[in-house]
Amino acid sequence: MFYYLYCLLAASLHLIFTPVLFALSFKRKYKKSIPARFFLLNNLPFKEGGVHFHVCSLGEANAIKPLIESLNSKDIRLSTTTNTGFEAIKKYKTKEIRFLPFETFLPFWIKPQKVLVVFEAELWYMLFAVSKKKGAKTFLINARISEKSYPRYYRFKWLYKKIFENIDVVYAQSFEDARRLKTLGAHNIKVNGNIKFFNLAKPDAEYPKRKRYDSVVCAASTHEGEEELIFNAFLELKRKENAQLIVVPRHPERFDEVEVFLAREARKRRLSFAKFSEDKSFKSDIVLVDAMGELINIYAISDVAVLGGAFANIGGHNAAEAAQFGCRIISGPNYFNQKDIFKSIEGIKIVPEVELAGALVDFRDLTPAKIDTNAKIDELLEDIKNVLR
Repeated sequence: MFYYLYCLLAASLHLIFTPVLFALSFKRKYKKSIPARFFLLNNLPFKEGGVHFHVCSLGEANAIKPLIESLNSKDIRLSTTTNTGFEAIKKYKTKEIRFLPFETFLPFWIKPQKVLVVFEAELWYMLFAVSKKKGAKTFLINARISEKSYPRYYRFKWLYKKIFENIDVVYAQSFEDARRLKTLGAHNIKVNGNIKFFNLAKPDAEYPKRKRYDSVVCAASTHEGEEELIFNAFLELKRKENAQLIVVPRHPERFDEVEVFLAREARKRRLSFAKFSEDKSFKSDIVLVDAMGELINIYAISDVAVLGGAFANIGGHNAAEAAQFGCRIISGPNYFNQKDIFKSIEGIKIVPEVELAGALVDFRDLTPAKIDTNAKIDELLEDIKNVLR
């Protein structure tokens, strides 16, 4: 009964919001995802009989690499819900790449697969229910419930209980995550650490670190308002030494507005400015990286990384990629979605907005970041392979 009521509700919501979705589909941010997800444009079902991996973000797409590389490419099916996730999964050697359709379409879009593997918090009821109904063994991997979000999840415990009824195995990041997941109805829970630490992305390009600069500051995965905050803090450091600022916005649809801001402020202060897409020499005082997939390469040449998403109320971003290079790392206090990762990294400096400039000016007093954790995928990989045998 719940299944059919859920289908009816999802279909009603889809119908009500169709005009809004149609209008949004003309925006650059959504021009691929909305037509594919909500209108099935160029979005055919997968071939049957494989392993369906579903991820959301760029980081999640990178994190599943060791799993995918351990399986036969003909078995791999990959789906996502975001443009950045879609661009990331395109790098894998399979033609079976899709945007995951909205719940309404899944009963007839999903074809029988042997395994469904869903990353972290992509808890779509119909994805699990339909996949399991059609014979897949279902896994939720790298599962986490942050302390801040737990009350919100618990408020809808009745819904999550129904979702977890259709999940065969849950791999949690920590024992605390496992405890919270259990209260929501999860069963057969195993703890294997944060998979994002297992196989961190490595540089795929080597860029020059200019000797003319005393230090290189990376403003990483920034959101609205954070570029200005970090830029002003950078100016304080610039008064002390000849520093360079490299800005990497989180979302590509913001590249243009960030360019306007940085170019204007650079002119005011007679600082040189360049866009990465036009000049990859890194000779300018201020560089805007207006391309996806380059952050890991920038970390490799940075002395200090100021992590975005934690000064804005976003929840923070993964600090592990910067930590592997021994960067000094500064973050804001709103890292509630990354607590487990932050706990596993030594040397991250957490400061409120008003203290960012001081921390950046004295960044050399900070301890270089170091990862202090282990993650395992052997048991998970064996579970998947056992189904395929």
